[in-house]
Amino acid sequence: MQKYIVRGGRPLSGEVHISGAKNAAVAIIPAALLVDGVVRIENVPQISDVTVLLKILEQLGANVRLLNPTDVEIDCTHIHTTHVPQELAHKLRASYYLIGALLGRFGSAEVSMPGGCNFGGVRPIDQHVKGFAAMGATVREGDFIVANAEGGRMKGANIYLDVVSVGATMNIMMAAALAEGTTIIENAAKEPHIVDLANFLNLMGANIKGAGTDTIRIYGVDSLHGGAYAIIPDQIEAGTYMTAVAAAGGEVLLRGIIPKHMDCITAKLQEMGVEVVEEGDTLLIRRSGPLARTNVKTLPYPGFPTDMQPQITTVLALAQGTSIVTEGVWDNRYRYVGELTRMGAQIRVEGRTAVVEGVSHLTPATVQAFDLRAGAAMIVAALAATGTSEILNVQYIERGYEDIIGKLRSLGADIESVEYSDQEVAAPRQIG
Repeated sequence: MQKYIVRGGRPLSGEVHISGAKNAAVAIIPAALLVDGVVRIENVPQISDVTVLLKILEQLGANVRLLNPTDVEIDCTHIHTTHVPQELAHKLRASYYLIGALLGRFGSAEVSMPGGCNFGGVRPIDQHVKGFAAMGATVREGDFIVANAEGGRMKGANIYLDVVSVGATMNIMMAAALAEGTTIIENAAKEPHIVDLANFLNLMGANIKGAGTDTIRIYGVDSLHGGAYAIIPDQIEAGTYMTAVAAAGGEVLLRGIIPKHMDCITAKLQEMGVEVVEEGDTLLIRRSGPLARTNVKTLPYPGFPTDMQPQITTVLALAQGTSIVTEGVWDNRYRYVGELTRMGAQIRVEGRTAVVEGVSHLTPATVQAFDLRAGAAMIVAALAATGTSEILNVQYIERGYEDIIGKLRSLGADIESVEYSDQEVAAPRQIG
């Protein structure tokens, strides 16, 4: 097992290149199943979720070839099964995208219930199933999700999502790309990675209109062809480094980003007194003075992203005054709060709301990463705390952040990953 040791209290300085978007990659890689030919996907993040997905495709019969650390070629011409191995599917939430892709291409899918992060809220796939059923598929849920399209091919349908769901929007798009007829998704999610998936599919011959709006039209085609596509930069990785600078202080230049995608995060940090300067595909983040309080409510894009809620809450724990954080996407995403209070934060959770009373400093401690973004928040907190902190369960963090140790070290952080046994840490403890 690995843990991170962070010796915090040092301002960050330097520049960092932002990797490809995790939330786009974990959908675009399964979408390669829809393509009859060779797909080259560039700017792929080097994270464990991607590694698992590529292994799944290989076990299904795809030919996967790494061209370099960030570019991969995938040929799904000779897929021989639509049964996804349980031991791999359990390792990531995004395994549900394989259902839409396999249904779209082959008319059947058998995928074990997805795993990945569990941050305390219910993450149902009912909207995915609703969409598949509207398109003529029968879906049985149990240990495995077994789906079969009537007549072997999905049919176009009008689908209204009861809640704005990123996963359901992307999954239905994949199932509809090769469907017979036209599919209309209403109340669709608008996140940048949805647009990225649509752009990928369109480049391969799909006909998708309206991605990035609340109504998406997918005109089914008979087949998709090969091609090359580069994944967009990761909005949440960039936002995480922005909050790290806000918490620890310093000045960092983020390279290789799309500043427009960052507007919702930039606006909140500027309200708190963090300087953010946009130039081309870069953002300069600078914080030297005190942090001001603000209120944050997570919402579907273009609102403040739920995947940045733990990180911004950590920064608010160091702001002057009382801040209110409202989780507007998931029922509960506050399991990490107990870890922050262990470090001296004063946060009270009431349902979907967290009341954050700012403190002058955080104290080092041993804490746990309960999920991917909560783990990132633990790093942000540890960087701000003067002294040595330990972070356990870092496998969650490595699901979504490429070389986070190396990137933070390049900014002057004192952080390392070390091996330990679970007998070594009986319970989280304060570190003097």
